[in-house]
Amino acid sequence: MNHNESPIIVGLDIGTTKIAAIAGRKNEYGKLEILGFGRANSNGVQHGQVLNIDQTIKAIQQALENCYESNPDLEITEVYVGIAGHHIKSLQTRGDIVRQDADIEIKRHEIEQLINNQRKTFIPAGDQIIDVIPQDFHVDNIQNIKDPIGYNGVKVGANFHIITGDRNAIRNINRSVERSGLTTKDLVLQPLASASAVMSDIDMEAGVAILDIGGGTSDLAVFYEGILKHTAVIPFGGENITNDIRMGLGVLKSQAEAMKVQFGSALADEAKANAYITIPGLKGMPAKEISVKNLAAIIQARMSEILDFVTYHLKQVGLDSRMLNGGIILTGGGSQLKHLIQLTEYTTGLNARIGLPNEHLAPNHIEELKKPMYSTCLGLILKGYSDYDHKYKEFNEKFKKVEVPKKLVEPSAAVVETPAPAASVDVSARKGKFWDKFKNNLIDMFKEEEDQVIK
Repeated sequence: MNHNESPIIVGLDIGTTKIAAIAGRKNEYGKLEILGFGRANSNGVQHGQVLNIDQTIKAIQQALENCYESNPDLEITEVYVGIAGHHIKSLQTRGDIVRQDADIEIKRHEIEQLINNQRKTFIPAGDQIIDVIPQDFHVDNIQNIKDPIGYNGVKVGANFHIITGDRNAIRNINRSVERSGLTTKDLVLQPLASASAVMSDIDMEAGVAILDIGGGTSDLAVFYEGILKHTAVIPFGGENITNDIRMGLGVLKSQAEAMKVQFGSALADEAKANAYITIPGLKGMPAKEISVKNLAAIIQARMSEILDFVTYHLKQVGLDSRMLNGGIILTGGGSQLKHLIQLTEYTTGLNARIGLPNEHLAPNHIEELKKPMYSTCLGLILKGYSDYDHKYKEFNEKFKKVEVPKKLVEPSAAVVETPAPAASVDVSARKGKFWDKFKNNLIDMFKEEEDQVIK
């Protein structure tokens, strides 16, 4: 795929504390060039779920305006949107199809049919299937096949991981996006988006758990031997920690958030016993002295609870500390807490590290996007590219060189080649030339954006 052919893809992360919109395109080296970036504070979302549609629309529009400010020549119509929340569930199924002609190699459309059949799986009333992810395939008696295309056999089947969500919650997200003047290209489970941004193929093979600690929820995705084994949404996040501090220390929410970010630690033992934070009193009341050790104890209690959930989920799928050689990758805004790596290793018995979305970014991106809180949004762009590549392959398979009967052609022309998909390539090519014009001053625009919006 050459540079000018790559489409521009936009990720929209509708989170509990922030809404981020990032536009990106892959360059000739397969790295993401960021063409626009905007964020806004999120008001209508609680625990990862859109509750107030009007407030969410305002926040999405504000994020889009900021994105357009960073690059006035962007046109955004379609977005890949992340989904999380308490309502997300997952289940395992197994399905197969009997093939009409066992001697012909398995084609992509048969695999698509196999996957689509799983969308008829019975799920509780009021729920809706968000995604069907094949884990491993089998053809006749051959098991554990990663990609069965090109094999031949009578029966092809697979184990599937099906992700479901509450129909109303999904409708609220779609409505918010549509009323903001956009089209939802696809809904992507947030832990899967974050995983694609911070994880390499080596991690996937070694076995790894990705924990994305967001504002309203902490999202878990577990991979083993190159296969997605488990997903879960844990109903606690950074907002819960802030509320615990607010209640426990009797301060305002804004003060609790500032203390957590500036002085917070996930390990009470690491906090200085004689260090205090002075909080100004309200309306003439005396100032408050807050112990840094007490602050750390409150944070540790809630973070330990989140990590206990992780341990529980890993045991559920039989992947304890001896199986996951890649350990735990922590990402999301909550992963920036001091001493969180030590607490994670102590609680789960697994090695831990912070997952930054740098690996897939081209060198000219702004520093702000290196933060783990943008993993989901960048992962949504990567998900868009994997869909694009998939459709590209599918198209090529459908329109391969077609043999034409010899009597209909001149002896010199035995093969007619179907033209490439003109619309998608031409438009993208025009866009490519169009964007190259703005590439040089884009970084300056981002710097201004950073000064104004992100402090």
